Amino acid sequence: MSTNTSSAIEMMRRGLLKIDDATVLATVDSLNLKGNNKLQAVVGMPLRTLQQRRDVTTFALSAPIAAVKGMLELLAMSPLEQVVEALGDHADSPSYEQLSNAVNGLLTNGQTNDDIVAVLTFAIGEEFPAAPHCRRLLEERPEFQLPPLPDNAAPASLLVPKEIDAEVREQRRARREEEKKRRSAAAVRPVRPPKVKRPEKPKPVKAVKAPVREMVVAEVERRRLILTPGELASFNPDHPLVGSVVLVEIPFDSVDPAQPDQKSKQRPAVIVGASNERILVQGVYSNQTPTRVLFQPWRRLGLDHVSYIDSSRVSLAVAPHEMEHLGKLSEDEWNTLV
Repeated sequence: MSTNTSSAIEMMRRGLLKIDDATVLATVDSLNLKGNNKLQAVVGMPLRTLQQRRDVTTFALSAPIAAVKGMLELLAMSPLEQVVEALGDHADSPSYEQLSNAVNGLLTNGQTNDDIVAVLTFAIGEEFPAAPHCRRLLEERPEFQLPPLPDNAAPASLLVPKEIDAEVREQRRARREEEKKRRSAAAVRPVRPPKVKRPEKPKPVKAVKAPVREMVVAEVERRRLILTPGELASFNPDHPLVGSVVLVEIPFDSVDPAQPDQKSKQRPAVIVGASNERILVQGVYSNQTPTRVLFQPWRRLGLDHVSYIDSSRVSLAVAPHEMEHLGKLSEDEWNTLV
């Protein structure tokens, strides 16, 4: 499968398959995951399973994409800082030649192919402006080319269903049959006629004024979104803008062959983190995919069709006055997304 046609999610999974297992296991072993309440279960549980089972391939193919992205971020953290330093003033939006030269410099200074693959696939997953150049490097450089995903790759899941033993299945079937017989016997049993009681004379009822009770409305507390370590370093999850729905330009994660010059599109997005210079958003789309769930307040916010919010997060350099605000999520609406 070409890197130019693979989705950002597929690219991250293929990148983790490319990196040496020993490198991945050494990185996950350095984490203290026991009793760590800062990580969401969708990230922490797969990482703990990887520590215990030592199966990198299964993790790359079947772990939730949030856990795969978190693993790539840990692998890419140090070499990514060196790439940013090498690019200097061009770090925000480098050309292909500038990015290629920076990669060559890292390799000369002792970084490995695995380090570069981690940086390139993480940048694609985060939809950095240089993501198309990262795809081109992975496609054109043989040492960086990613393995394809197997056709029988298991779907992402936190739990693997247990195989039920034939004897246990037979015991369950027998219990169900006994329950059916018991119910059938109860159904044919003659019903005794109820005893008829003489009607009692109605007693006078004194009017009692019911006490007035005040209605207590329970306040709904907004759950706090858990960001990755890299996101927490740049964004405040308690910023006043968090929960706002805005119209912003969101870059595409791949090049559209029909419109190769179009790099982004204005679409609704929910702000999940913010700083003085940037915002962290989850985009709202009209098409449903495995990584998107129903965006329940689409009608209330004035969107003209059923919409879905993506689980991936995008960092944008947008000032508050440059955004068109559509509204803000209620506490209940926010909690359905976290």
